[in-house]
Amino acid sequence: MIKVHPRVRSFVAARLSPEGELGLHVTIGAILMMIAAAVFGNLAAEVVSHDDITELDAFLADWFHGHKNSIWTDPMLFITHTHDVLGVSIMASALGLYFYLKKARYWLICLVLAVPGGQLLNVLLKYIFQRARPSFDEPLLTLSTYSFPSGHTLGATVFYGVLAAYVVCTVPRWNVRILVVLFACLMVALVALSRVYLGAHYLSDVLGAMVEGCGWLAVCITACSTLRRRRSARISE
Repeated sequence: MIKVHPRVRSFVAARLSPEGELGLHVTIGAILMMIAAAVFGNLAAEVVSHDDITELDAFLADWFHGHKNSIWTDPMLFITHTHDVLGVSIMASALGLYFYLKKARYWLICLVLAVPGGQLLNVLLKYIFQRARPSFDEPLLTLSTYSFPSGHTLGATVFYGVLAAYVVCTVPRWNVRILVVLFACLMVALVALSRVYLGAHYLSDVLGAMVEGCGWLAVCITACSTLRRRRSARISE
């Protein structure tokens, strides 16, 4: 039998413990961050090198543009316009006010880090990759900013992600948790679909934003959970 050094055993046990400042929540957060970074890096590499996914991007962009005058155009425009920077900021402000009134200050900190912080990160990534948006003769939307990753999709991912995480952590009823998580996933998917449907982004743009948002959420939620646990540990001493 392989003998494990007591310090190694103690370290692993601490990382897998549900309690403690740097326990299981940090381990899960770190794993999610690494997975998100790996997936995003692979996706970005395919975009930069014009790999197979860019062919799918072009095909879907042309297909949706060919069907731009369907009955879904107005709903897609509504979804995309209500999830621009202003729309997400208004919804985040309302949720932040709720957290403030409920005295959920760590969730408020998480929201501030996730939404404005995520949007700033997304702008930085846009300027790093500088990918041009889809181009059509008669576009439904005309935008001058870069395409990868999608800002609308990132905003929806982090906002609805914080909302879903809060409900999962605070509401005891599983049916409510599941419904809210499904609602959050549906809204992010609809925002992503609206961006591709309207010709504002490629498929890889919205997928990259989803992965970016999940990784950033892992950072924010893990950091705030660690801060809360550390504060609780100091108070109990």
